[in-house]
Amino acid sequence: MRTPGHIRHVLFAGALLFATGAAFATENADERRDARDTKQESRDEARDVKDECKDTEGQSNAECRQEKRDTKQEGRDESRDVRSGDQ
Repeated sequence: MRTPGHIRHVLFAGALLFATGAAFATENADERRDARDTKQESRDEARDVKDECKDTEGQSNAECRQEKRDTKQEGRDESRDVRSGDQ
């Protein structure tokens, strides 16, 4: 037979699990937002890198595109680090 005290313990445990899940969801959303911001910053930086490259004489368009790709890849790597907590 269940006692009123037992019911309180079950309710308390349920409330604790709910609060923990809500805190995790908020933390997860913050990490996603930070990762998205990091990727957007790297896109902006990649555009600037390509523009500077095109203004430099002696560099082909292919070389400039590769520099842009490399910059964007670095941003994706940083974004993954943000999501995984390595940063």
